[in-house]
Amino acid sequence: MPAAIFGFIVPIILIVLIILILAANIRVVQQSKAYVIERLGAFHSVWGVGIHFKIPFIERVAKAVSLKEQVVDFAPQPVITKDNVTMQIDTVIYFQITDPKLYTYGVEHPMSAIENLTATTLRNIIGDLELDQTLTSRDHINTKMRSLLDEATDPWGIKVNRVELKNILPPREIQDAMEKQMKAERERRESILQAEGQKQSQILVAEGEKQSLILRAEAAKQAAIRKAEGEKEARIMAADAEAQAIMKVQQATADAIKLLNEANPNGQVVKLKALEAMEKVADGKATKIIIPSEIQGLAGLAASAKALLETDPPAGS
Repeated sequence: MPAAIFGFIVPIILIVLIILILAANIRVVQQSKAYVIERLGAFHSVWGVGIHFKIPFIERVAKAVSLKEQVVDFAPQPVITKDNVTMQIDTVIYFQITDPKLYTYGVEHPMSAIENLTATTLRNIIGDLELDQTLTSRDHINTKMRSLLDEATDPWGIKVNRVELKNILPPREIQDAMEKQMKAERERRESILQAEGQKQSQILVAEGEKQSLILRAEAAKQAAIRKAEGEKEARIMAADAEAQAIMKVQQATADAIKLLNEANPNGQVVKLKALEAMEKVADGKATKIIIPSEIQGLAGLAASAKALLETDPPAGS
């Protein structure tokens, strides 16, 4: 009876052990992961995403590799520029594993290898640059380092996507000198800007005065022109008025002569008109007056008539 039970239990135990061993050798490879598989100590294959079965005791997972882009921040490295200035520079490397097999078997310690390679490459590049070039050529340094590192790490199955100089720390005395230089440069630029501002202000003031003088001269010119035109118009109007007055006087004289001619006056009326004209002449400033003989007789007659009228008393007195 015990032998029968033992004979029944042993197969069950063996079956359970086989199931456990098979279950322990089932692997599920996640996204952005890769497993490097060795069979009997030699590289066999690379497992991608999905379910895989590993042969027990024959195959093993040599390395689980992440295919995501990774970032490594290396500690500051001392470098010497072309003009013998020692500074501290720390770098940031962005890389991605493209070949898990080469990454597993290409180099023993990949991160240490990349760090040392980065330090030596950085020293070589900075050694060809002076301090000012180093501080102003970050893009150039980043591009050159990325190219050199990507080429050097290609046999390791690593692709360097980007390299950044995180910090560049010159010595303290160099920083002080640079700060003084920057301060002097800012003061110089400020002085230049102030001088330019004053220059522009003076130019604007001069332009304003010039425009003002031009406008005043133009206004005076227009005023003189208008005044001359006004005086001209006034003279023309006065001349027109005088001409019209003369024409009216001449017309009145002509009309009077015409009326006299139509009235057919006798000699006495003509003599009387001549006497009135002589009276107006006598009122002038002439010192000598020549009187015609006809008017002299008429004047004597008028004087005698005036004397008789003054001596005779009025009627009924």
